[in-house]
Amino acid sequence: MSPPRRPAPARNRRRIGPSPGEGELRIIGGDWRSRVLRFPDEGGVRPTPARTRETLFNWLQFKVPGSRCLDLFSGSGVLGLEALSRGARQVTFVDHTPALARCLRDNLRKLSSDGGQVECADALTFLQNGPGECYDILFMDPPFRQGWLEQLIPLIEENGWIGDGSRVYLEYESDRTAPSVPARWHLHREKRAGQVTYALYHILDDQAGRNE
Repeated sequence: MSPPRRPAPARNRRRIGPSPGEGELRIIGGDWRSRVLRFPDEGGVRPTPARTRETLFNWLQFKVPGSRCLDLFSGSGVLGLEALSRGARQVTFVDHTPALARCLRDNLRKLSSDGGQVECADALTFLQNGPGECYDILFMDPPFRQGWLEQLIPLIEENGWIGDGSRVYLEYESDRTAPSVPARWHLHREKRAGQVTYALYHILDDQAGRNE
C-alpha cells in the first residue's frame, strides 16, 4: 500500500478566492469580461451587484464608448472599471480611503490600462472646484444615511462637472424619497433592487424637449 501523499507546500498552492480582509469583484462586460479582481475590505465597501451593473450598462450602452467618466465614492472601482472595459476613454476614480486608492492603481496596472486616474480625496473637497472639462457620465454611489446626495448634487451642477447630454447615475436607500435634483436633470430610468434604488438621469439643455 502506497504511503499517503503529502499536501503540496503552501508556496506552490494556487490561492482560490479572496483572503480574509479582501473583497472580490468580477467584471461582467467588455474587453475585461470575466476578469476577477480583489480589493481590501475597508471603508464599508459594497460593490454594485452584477445584476444592477448589467441593467445600468444596458441603459448606457451607446453612451459609454469614447466617454469621459467620473466615479465618485469609487470603493472597489467596479463601475468605473466596467466603463473602461466597455470602451470609455477615461475614468477618474475618487475615494478617500488610501488602501482602496492604492488597490485601484494596482488593478489598473494589472489590466494594462492607462485610461484610469485615481484621486485619493474626499468627494466634497474634490468637487469644490470645476473640472475644466465636463464629464459625460458621473457615477455616484455614496454611503447611505449620511446626507451625501444633498451636499454633492448642488456642487456637481454649479461647478460644471456635467453638461448638456451628460448622464448621472445615483444609488440611494429605497425607503427614502428621491433626492431633489436641478430642473434640467430628467429621470431617464429608475429601478429598485431590495433596499437600494438606482436611477439614471439625462442632463438636458433648458431649451431641449423632454423627449430626448
